[in-house]
Amino acid sequence: MSTNSVAERFASANSKLPLVAILRGLKPEESEGIALKLYEAGFRLIEVPLNSPDPFASIATIRRALPLDALVGAGTMMTIENVQQLKACGGELVVMPHADTAVIRAAKDAGLICAPGVATPTESFAALAAGADALKIFPAELVTPAILRAIRVVLPKGTRLLPVGGITPENMQPYFSAGATGFGLGSALYKPGMTADKVAAAAWKFTTTWQNMVR
Repeated sequence: MSTNSVAERFASANSKLPLVAILRGLKPEESEGIALKLYEAGFRLIEVPLNSPDPFASIATIRRALPLDALVGAGTMMTIENVQQLKACGGELVVMPHADTAVIRAAKDAGLICAPGVATPTESFAALAAGADALKIFPAELVTPAILRAIRVVLPKGTRLLPVGGITPENMQPYFSAGATGFGLGSALYKPGMTADKVAAAAWKFTTTWQNMVR
């Protein structure tokens, strides 16, 4: 078992590839194969939204399948009970569509990483004060690169900003130039019913795009 803290593992995962794979609709029986393909493509941050079939079973399966340099968690986390369920199945990453400070604090009290959803400076500062480890800029279709740049200026240096919503390899660059430090990737990476090989092909496109941007 790794002696590194969850926070250290999260920092390491971000340094390798700060892209979160969002596997909405994933089924437990396909979770291991897809997760292994994502890991091979460099992904170290994997999220199974709670509006997926039996999400905690998928999370537990992925957690067992992947090395500890990967962090596995749940998205669409809405309640403190959700946090407790995630902790119980071995997950480490709490991703939220909103910035409920009670849920953020519960995640931090449980020793988990938390990335709440924000779209304004007010939400961003409240989430950071509650202990957020990263900010999910959501929906990215609403928070344009120009708006992201304006918010970035007033946030503490080093704040992790991850646009989520409609992100594709083709539109990452404007957000990156505006200050995004990573991305959450949904339907352009995974849709229900995709084979592991198709997910792998999409994953490598994102990995290559990110590597080319940061050179």
